[in-house]
Amino acid sequence: MSIQVSSSNSEVMQRSPHTRDRYLLHLLEQTASPETDLELLQSLRTQSKLLVQEQAFPTTRDEEWRFTDLSSLLQVSFEALTSQPEVSLEQIAPFTLPEAADSRLVFVNGVYQPQLSSIKDLPKGLYVGSLSELLTGKLEGAITPEGKLLRIALQSRLSRYLGKQPGAAELFTALNTANLTDAAIIWAAKNLVVETPIHLLFVSTAVASPVFSQPRCLVVAESNSALTFVEEYVGMGEDVYFTNAVTEVWVEVNAQVNHSRIQCESKAAFHIGKTAISQARDSRYTCNAISLGGKVSRHNPEIFQTGEQTETHLNGLTIALNEQLSDTHSAIAYSKPHGSSRQLHKCIISDKAHGVFNGKVFVPQAAQLTDAEQLNRNLLLSPKARVDTKPQLEIVADNVKCTHGATVGQLDADEVFYLQSRGIDAASARSLLVYAFAFEVIEQVAIASLQQTLTHLLKTHIP
Repeated sequence: MSIQVSSSNSEVMQRSPHTRDRYLLHLLEQTASPETDLELLQSLRTQSKLLVQEQAFPTTRDEEWRFTDLSSLLQVSFEALTSQPEVSLEQIAPFTLPEAADSRLVFVNGVYQPQLSSIKDLPKGLYVGSLSELLTGKLEGAITPEGKLLRIALQSRLSRYLGKQPGAAELFTALNTANLTDAAIIWAAKNLVVETPIHLLFVSTAVASPVFSQPRCLVVAESNSALTFVEEYVGMGEDVYFTNAVTEVWVEVNAQVNHSRIQCESKAAFHIGKTAISQARDSRYTCNAISLGGKVSRHNPEIFQTGEQTETHLNGLTIALNEQLSDTHSAIAYSKPHGSSRQLHKCIISDKAHGVFNGKVFVPQAAQLTDAEQLNRNLLLSPKARVDTKPQLEIVADNVKCTHGATVGQLDADEVFYLQSRGIDAASARSLLVYAFAFEVIEQVAIASLQQTLTHLLKTHIP
């Protein structure tokens, strides 16, 4: 979906204190006409529109946006996407994963592309497809082939999950839901262990004017199931566009989800993403979030541990160069005893770039015997590089083991000298140390080809 803002309005927005709100309302008014308009989607959109109308466009005066200035976004004039650019399989080939050759969904500028997707030979009990396909009855790859009865059953289940994560009232999440017409769906039935990774690829391409797209993902792992999926955002070229993405992940009792999120947008793009995860008893969730692109980017991973003995692993890596601004705001909310989490987020900041990390951990009285670790490590490669880090623990329970910390530093001159003394030139020594700093996160990615791709990207991004 795309929006249109006239250039005159964009100029006025910089002068009036109320223009941010008018800009937001204009975004809200650009609602697509869905092919399938069931009551479920109508209700979600209506509620979300009301939520957006009650809020204001964020500024640096808001605590949650204190370090992330969106004023440059307001200067961009968006126009409606009148025609979808043709994209071939050859063009997306560099972004595909061999391990997911038969389990790939592709969206271009926010629009599902079945001719670029590949869904074949899925195990019984696994559905991978678009929301529009599901609601219109095109059920290849669905759990069972029982036509209308299956369609009604899945629609009923959707109402329990779609748009039901805590935090749905947050401004950009509500804006995404207010324009919800399609989504990428992954659904694993009870007791199903999916061996093959699933690839969700979101591509942005050059068009005549900047485009605004709002991708949506829904992942459901029912009890005792296990799956691995990759959510990837890429840009073909260095064009200006705005991606506002929302992903909901439901990890049911004793289920396991391994999630890799790759953001490699255009260096001129804007990217805001929400990842909301709900974990039931004995569930295990791992997220490896890599952020490389975007002029201004922000990722909000929010984990809600709703059952006992849940495990969460968050691994993050941000690389920001030139004048990029890259922000990660995470939150882990416990509600039951015996929960655990391990979070490691690393930032590599160079030139005049700006990195932000704000990690919150909430431990209420009911969450006794919680075991939480949080560490943010930051590497500054130039005198004008900047990072703002704010790890937070809010603990009410009195029988817990919780630690947090942050470090900010530069390359160790002694380490560089040591490598030079072994015959390595200064530039290679610096690159080797930066690569070693980042690879601690890269190696957590479970898919071999993706790890190789990220290693190559990492080396090309290291100054």
